[in-house]
Amino acid sequence: MPRSYTNLLYHIVYATKDRYPWLRPDVRGRVHEYLGGIIRGAGAVALAIGGTDDHVDLLIKARPDVSVADLVRTIKANSSAWIHDTFPEYEKFVWQDGYAAFSVSRSRVPAVRNYIAKQDEHHRRSSYRDELMRLFRAHGVEFDERFL
Repeated sequence: MPRSYTNLLYHIVYATKDRYPWLRPDVRGRVHEYLGGIIRGAGAVALAIGGTDDHVDLLIKARPDVSVADLVRTIKANSSAWIHDTFPEYEKFVWQDGYAAFSVSRSRVPAVRNYIAKQDEHHRRSSYRDELMRLFRAHGVEFDERFL
């Protein structure tokens, strides 16, 4: 085959450092919009962006020549710099070091989009920690609860 064909879909989740509630509703929309621009700039496609005061959920169609780790690093570094420049009162803003990334089949895209769109509603019933554990279990990811 002379060309490569891919459909690399990822659900990526990461939080603010110590899950501090920096992403209040009054700034969240602007941050999500900027995240979309970073993702486009990296040659990927943001299919859904959401989250709550303390974390972000992304559904991304990625390029095959960029690793998930590199993509997340780019998104976090560029958004952190923009947040510091745009919101002077956020001088102490930091993303957590780690992230969770899950592959998504095309058939599950509508469900993941819906899940991301309803983050506020969902997290009124389930904590970020509990939701991560549910995602880890559903995707067969081994984890140590001490580090959540």
